[in-house]
Formats: sequence, structure tokens, C-alpha cells
Amino acid sequence: MKKFRIAFLSLLLLLILVPCSHAGQVDLKILYVNDFHGFAEPYKPTASEAPLGGVAYLAGAVDRARHNQPSLLLAAGDMIQGNAWANLFQGKSSIDVMNAMKFDAMVVGNHEFDFGPKVLKERMAQARFPWLGANVKGFPGLKPYVIKNLQGVKIAIIGVVTPDTPFATHPRNVAGLTFSTPESAVKKYLQELKGRADIIVVLSHCGLQADKELAAAVPGIDVIVGGHSHTKILQPEVVGQTIIVQAWEHAKALGILNLKLKDGKVVGFDGTLQEISPATGPANCQVQEIVARYEGQAGSLLHRAIGETQVDLDGQHVRERETNLGDFVADVMRETAGAEVALINGGGIRTGIARGKIEVKDIYAVLPFDNYLVAIRLTGAQLQAALEHGVARLEEPSGRFPQVSGLTFTYSRRAPAGSRVKEVTVGGVPLDPQKEYVVATNDYLVAGGDGYSAFGEALKSAGDYANLGGTLTSSKLAYNDPGTWLRDLVIGVIQARKCIAPQVDGRIIAVD
Repeated sequence: MKKFRIAFLSLLLLLILVPCSHAGQVDLKILYVNDFHGFAEPYKPTASEAPLGGVAYLAGAVDRARHNQPSLLLAAGDMIQGNAWANLFQGKSSIDVMNAMKFDAMVVGNHEFDFGPKVLKERMAQARFPWLGANVKGFPGLKPYVIKNLQGVKIAIIGVVTPDTPFATHPRNVAGLTFSTPESAVKKYLQELKGRADIIVVLSHCGLQADKELAAAVPGIDVIVGGHSHTKILQPEVVGQTIIVQAWEHAKALGILNLKLKDGKVVGFDGTLQEISPATGPANCQVQEIVARYEGQAGSLLHRAIGETQVDLDGQHVRERETNLGDFVADVMRETAGAEVALINGGGIRTGIARGKIEVKDIYAVLPFDNYLVAIRLTGAQLQAALEHGVARLEEPSGRFPQVSGLTFTYSRRAPAGSRVKEVTVGGVPLDPQKEYVVATNDYLVAGGDGYSAFGEALKSAGDYANLGGTLTSSKLAYNDPGTWLRDLVIGVIQARKCIAPQVDGRIIAVD
């Protein structure tokens, strides 16, 4: 008994004398991805000579990065919607992959809402990791934060999504929800987490500029892992004391942030983006099997050839300037609706297509949203207001930036927002503010998507306007086909023409 007491006291003394695990230096690793959008297979981006991406190769890189080091794997939103590989299964395929990769947390992105609340609840129930949304009120299951313990270090992860979400998805998908500012939400939960966490990570789907503003406005954030702007941050940026990272898009890169901590505080860091491709290392076999299983289910439809393009179709720059793909899609809309003008938001075009054969899956990737064609009678003044809105946010690429057909316009980057559009012609004739023009667009913009108000206001200005269960009626309505998705119209045109080669022809010109 005496020997037992001596042994017990010796062990107790040893525990007292040894400092807690985070009192010394601890090395931790944060692995991160964002804006996957269901691009499971490698593909050749515009102007790339080799395929990039492939979520099985991403998973393999994660496995190697995790080896023998405590780490977190985080997703900064827009993971379940985009490419047909995800859309055809309403994101179920993406969550199966994320479960296999053992993600630690994910912030909800604006496009997670695109399939509607019922499907989002199903995807959240399917996931084996927490979903975060500290600035979203009214959606059960979204947590404001989660606390992870690595090597005795308590890491709080707060999730925030862009407050523009009601304009970045169809409004019906977020009915009844409230989106507060990321700044107010983070400040609130920082207070709640005092004394409960050593490190604060904000998992943000707000865009790089918004992340910088958040870091400047709210002290006490150690790391912001970002998404939404699809920014390729090769080396971590720092604002004040906050480290900011983001990992491009479409599983084409894995972000790796190495943190050195002492006494539970960040004392050093380094980070990089690891480009992902079939050449960067072996794939994760389990994820590869999941990709192949879903690809097999969708293959007969998606791999049907519909034509070819003699030029690369640029979907990369649609948020900042005219592109040949934007011109082509807008032309299809205008010609199908018999309209004088067409206007689509650049953010509705999600990727490009390399020169060569075009398959159904390529158009599903370019136009993944379930949007249909609408044409509305707008006055010249209303049309100009829509163009002004489209070029109102030029500080960084923006989904509202217009792609057009049937008109040309010039704009000044230096002029204040609301006064940037200079000269507008329709069919080669200067725009008449009083004249009515038939303008083709999609139901998303009619509903106020990306902040466009001119289309909805024009419809409602008619005394006979009604919206019965989503069916629009108005004397301002010139064309309405809710039974055919825009992507199917584009597929039909390519099938009919067999070969396309659109060129940029000076429809949108910056004068300074």
C-alpha cells in the first residue's frame, strides 16, 4: 500500500511539473479548399496546356499533407452546386466525397441554397461534419461556430457567408431567412468565445475584399480562410494581425497554412497553394471510386457530343469584360426570344470550354443553374439603368457584370457608380430613353438576382401584373418559357450549327 501511495504521488508530481500541451511550441496545419462547385474530374481551363483539378487527386494531396501532423481540413463554401456531376444529384455526390475526405467543417456558401431549403437540409443531414453560418438566421442546423481541439490547442471556427446571398441565389431559395453583416456576427461570437478558445479562425464565403475589410474592422481574428471570389492567393496575406488565405476554385489547388503556436498563440506561419492535377501525385482510391460511380450514373447523358468549337470559349473573364462565350450565350437568348437586346449576368456563366469537341456536360458546367428565358419590354432609360447596375462594382470581378447582345455600350471605370455608362446603341442606333425595347434575360434577374431591379420593376409597372405560383403575367412580358432551361436552348443551338467560333466584337468598351 505504501509503495502504491509513493507511485501515485510521483505520478501526480510529474503531471503538475509538466506544462500543459500548448504551453510549449505546437505546429498545426490548416488545409483548405473553396468554390469546388462539383468539378470532380480534371479539365483544361482556357489557355491551359494540361488538365488541372480532379477531386480524387485533391484528396490524395490532402492525405499526404495530413501525414504525421495535426491538421484541420476546411471548406469555405460553394461545394455542392455547379458542375453537372454535382447538379444531377443535387449535391449528394459532393457530400459523399467530402465525407470520405473527412472534412472538419464547412461554411455555407450562397450557392448551397440554389437547390432550395429542402435539399439543403438533406445535404446537411448527409454530412458527417458541421455546417457553419453565424450570420444566417432562420435556418435550423447551421451552427455559428465549432471548437476543435488539436494538441491541446482550442481552435474556434466561425462561419460567415456573404450578406448578398439573397441576391446571389434565386430569392425563393432564401425566403424567410435573415443575413446579417459578417462584421456584426463575428464580433458577437468573439465575445461569446472569450476564454473558451486559443485561436480564432473565420471560415468566410464573402470574397477577398470583404475578408480584408473584416480583418481591418474586427481585431482578434487569427486566420480568415476565404472563398466566393475564386481568388488564387499564392502566399498568405496579412491585414493587421490577421492571416488571410484562399484556394482558387474547382479543386485546382489545395491551400496549406502552417501555424507555429506558443502558449496558445500564433507566433509564426507560412503557407502555399499546391496546384492539383493528375501529374501532382496519386489519387485517393476511395474518392476515385465515388467519382467514377456518379460519373457512371450520369455518363450516358453527359458525354453525348453535340458539336465543336473552333476557338476557346472564355468563361473566365465574364465578370469583368466582354467575352466570346458571353456574346454567344446572349446571342442565343436574343435570337430565341425574338428580342432586340439580351442581357445576362456574367456570374451566370461558370466556366469556359476549350477548343474542340463539345459535350452535354460542358454546357451543364457553363450554365449550371435552373434558369429559363424571359423577355421584357423596358424603356431605354430602364435599360440604361440596368447597364449602370452591371458596371457599378468594378473593384473586383463581380457576378453582376453584364454580357450583352444587340447593343453596344461604353463605360468609364473612373466615373462614380451610377454614372459610368456613356454611349449606348441598339442595332447601331443611339439608345432612346423614351422608347420601349424588348430585352431578353433570365428569370433570376427578373426576380432581382445580383441586385438587378429594372426587370422586375418594369413587369410590375403594368396594371395587369401577377405572379401566381411563379407563373408571371404582365403586358410588359414579351417572352416566357419556364419549361425549358437556358442551357438546353444553348445545347439545341450548338446541335443545329454543329460548329461554332464566336469572336469578341466590341460590344462592351471601357474608355479609360
